[in-house]
Amino acid sequence: MSSSARRRRYLRTAIGLAAALVLSVAGAGAWFYHRLDNNITTFDPGGVATERPPAAVPASPGAQVPVNVLLLGSDTRDGGNDSLGGGDEGVGHSDTAILVHIYADHKHAVGVSIPRDTLVTIPSCKLPNGSWTTPKNDQMFNSAFTVGLAESGNPACTQNTVEKLTGLRIDHTVVVDFKGAAAMSDAVGGVEACVPNDVNQFGIHLKKGLQKLSGQSAVDYLRARHGIGDNSDIGRMKRQQAFLSSMIKKVQGQGFSLPTLLPLADAATKSLTVDEGLGTAMKLVDFARSIQDIKLSDVSFVTAPWRFAGERVRLVQPDADALWKLLREDRTLDGQSTSGTGQVTSSPGADPGAPATPLTPEQAAAPITVVNGVGTPGLAGSGAETLKARGFRSITLGPNSPGQQATQVSYDPALKAVADQVVALFPGAKAVEEPGSGAITVALGADSRGAGTRLDAVAAPSPEPGAGTAPGAAAGAPAAAAPAGAGAAPGATAGSTPGALPGGVPTGIAENTRTADTDPCANLTFG
Repeated sequence: MSSSARRRRYLRTAIGLAAALVLSVAGAGAWFYHRLDNNITTFDPGGVATERPPAAVPASPGAQVPVNVLLLGSDTRDGGNDSLGGGDEGVGHSDTAILVHIYADHKHAVGVSIPRDTLVTIPSCKLPNGSWTTPKNDQMFNSAFTVGLAESGNPACTQNTVEKLTGLRIDHTVVVDFKGAAAMSDAVGGVEACVPNDVNQFGIHLKKGLQKLSGQSAVDYLRARHGIGDNSDIGRMKRQQAFLSSMIKKVQGQGFSLPTLLPLADAATKSLTVDEGLGTAMKLVDFARSIQDIKLSDVSFVTAPWRFAGERVRLVQPDADALWKLLREDRTLDGQSTSGTGQVTSSPGADPGAPATPLTPEQAAAPITVVNGVGTPGLAGSGAETLKARGFRSITLGPNSPGQQATQVSYDPALKAVADQVVALFPGAKAVEEPGSGAITVALGADSRGAGTRLDAVAAPSPEPGAGTAPGAAAGAPAAAAPAGAGAAPGATAGSTPGALPGGVPTGIAENTRTADTDPCANLTFG
């Protein structure tokens, strides 16, 4: 055989081996992805409300937009979770809810913990039999997950509740059970966490100090409430924020390569319930890689401003509404722009300068009463002129009612579409349902700036001037005037008064914030 013939034969052999290798790897990859896809459980999209906040739109073709992800922890004991969580099988509850806002630049993110005992309005939710519930006021937030009493919970109802509460459109919802938390902590080789004291109660055994937790110990750390720290749900949320910060740090340290993400995805998908938008392994991996440029120092966690109301919790106003407004406008917790490439579609109160949808004849004729809630001469008349300029015709000036701090638009549920138009004219106004009123009332508060005024940052509840910013600022922003957790305990008394730190940041936000690079042993209790 000639040398040229031998070279041709070796070349054919090499090509054949390479082709076989590629096909085998591709086949294994396809098998692995198929395996992951089979792991994932999705919830019924038919349970998501039809009336929702508007979706974000790109500022230009191809630009990125903000993404809102609702992360829920389920304590269901079904599916083998009883061995990790103890107790009996039955209806699943969700005592952990974190709304993650990924900014349009995809280089900043903030996670907002919503206390499980917060009294909120649970909107209409779909039941397993296909019927829908009627809205209920002053319900514990975590009760939304149990609507319908399904073993796997009702994530769509919780999503509807968060959208109702915040005015933010939830793009994705992810539910993680005990097995998922244990498996993911194992997959990354353990997560560094700080246990504030020895725990030996309710079948949970943890030693005090900084340590690496995984599997059962990680689940115990995340779910324990009694016998650890301040024995509260608020303290538990702070530990969960610290744990997630450490997990983010661990994943970032290992890199966002497929060898890192796929084992994590394999562990996670076995115990995840997600919306259809994240319903495949590649969608999950692609989403994770889309946020790989977020630095640890540009990730913040904040507990929604709160105060005790007996054995329950109420959100502190106007601080909580200021927080939701910041996120709707895609601004950091101190009101700074991240200079992203996307923009948020106008939601109530977000941008009074945006082009308005023409009113229908019925909307224009809706009865609206304007009340001067401050006493400033001419304020109600100015508000009425704003409404007339928008096209409303049936406007009445009500009697002055001094003492109104925040502008409020109360409305009959039948006039919700009109109320949304009204709220958009008064930046920062809060919309409140008033069943049976048959009308809309605009109570102008001390925060009223008139229509057409664009807010570059959320106004402080207190006018005290000063400098400095809150934790969670954009890169390069000044340091906070007071670190998260400093000062008086946030919401420690039922009569606590919301205020502002220098720089115009509501204390309810600043005192409840921690950055992901904070010492894992710091700020683990609210007292």
